[in-house]
Amino acid sequence: MPMISPCPSAASSNPASDATSRCTPSRSTRSSRRPGSTCRDRTCRGRLIAPVIATKGPAQRDPFRGAVSPPLLALRASAPRGFADLLARELEGCGVSEVRERATGAAFLGTLESVYRACLWSRIANRVFVELARFDARDADEFHAAVREIDWAAHLAPGTTLACDFSGRHPAITHTHFGALKLKDGIVDALRLATGARPDIALERPGVRVHAHAQGSAITVSLDLSGESLHRRGYRGAGGEAPLKENVAAGVLLRAGWPELAARGGELLDPLCGSGTFCIEAALIAADRAPGLRRDYFGFLGWRRHDAALWERLRAEAERRAAAAEAAALAAGVRVRGSDRDPPAIRGARDNAARAGVSALVRFETGLLAEAAPLAPREADRPGLLCANPPYGVRLADREGARTLHRELGEVLRERFQGWDAAVLTGAPELGMELGLRAHRTHRVWNGPIECRLLRIK
Repeated sequence: MPMISPCPSAASSNPASDATSRCTPSRSTRSSRRPGSTCRDRTCRGRLIAPVIATKGPAQRDPFRGAVSPPLLALRASAPRGFADLLARELEGCGVSEVRERATGAAFLGTLESVYRACLWSRIANRVFVELARFDARDADEFHAAVREIDWAAHLAPGTTLACDFSGRHPAITHTHFGALKLKDGIVDALRLATGARPDIALERPGVRVHAHAQGSAITVSLDLSGESLHRRGYRGAGGEAPLKENVAAGVLLRAGWPELAARGGELLDPLCGSGTFCIEAALIAADRAPGLRRDYFGFLGWRRHDAALWERLRAEAERRAAAAEAAALAAGVRVRGSDRDPPAIRGARDNAARAGVSALVRFETGLLAEAAPLAPREADRPGLLCANPPYGVRLADREGARTLHRELGEVLRERFQGWDAAVLTGAPELGMELGLRAHRTHRVWNGPIECRLLRIK
């Protein structure tokens, strides 16, 4: 089963020089300015990047293929805290270049194809952005003027709906809602001047989502090519109480070495499975199924630069890979199981697995934690991984109950799972101590706003 790289290998191009220009005061009218060239608005004193398709220089001829290679885009992806290194590894497998890891994601260069691969194949990313412009803006008026200088008609076709977000800290723009409003006003004013029409605003699933992020007076404007967080795979129904985010679950599984264990025909058990997120993500990995394959919405689908034929080719390729890998996983004896004492949770988990397309690899059963055990008979060399996210008090308002459950989990691991690996995600270090087992590695990670500890136990 091919599990080393999340994406098929893709050739990468060498980046050309960064095409930026200094904004200088001038009385020239906007109609005299070529989109992406030097900003000539008197109120704009920042820096603008050239249009996105030329962000990293002109297309170059590939000496090996005798064809013109596509230009590179300036990109960044966000991820849950604690998983940026896994994201960087995934992106490299998708054919991007110059990956620079950050605390909450990574910056990189890539072609349109590598962007599509990242959105389709990344198990870790929250969102993927393509940068349109960087500039300095001392106040809201300078911000609005700089936004107007971007060639928005190159990105929004007539009739495309729009949504705008603003984040970060700016000395003058102190409210994110106000920042998003000024961003929207700049885009609308630019499009009205260029085309005579303005886009409609759609807060949910817009055709194009634009994001501005401030670090002091420095602002980066980007398109959100994911549209909504990529952790939403499209399979989850009602999440139940305190659901585990899908990309956090995938990150835990990658940290615990599940791809390698699955390649050896391993077994995975989550004895506290709830809505089945660990199990479903484990099955997606074992079946080499792209996590974005069942999504029906991405932010790039409404982008004027979208290449529908390329996207459909990549989706078809992912479908073929999944069909071949699922058959191989079943032949290798991969087993993924989840149990929970709550029958409605088990019914929901089964429904989620069906929507994810992995019902053939996953089995869910109603059962108590005290009854959890490996499948029997089991070959001595068949690896096993127990993965669990026990309740940790903060989310269920039951601290003492959380301690009791952690102690019971530790007893089950000691008594029945000798020779297995375990990955336990807990919301507080003191609860991890209740397991009574020494973790050989501890990772600090976040599930949404909740700081957690991932304990890896052998």
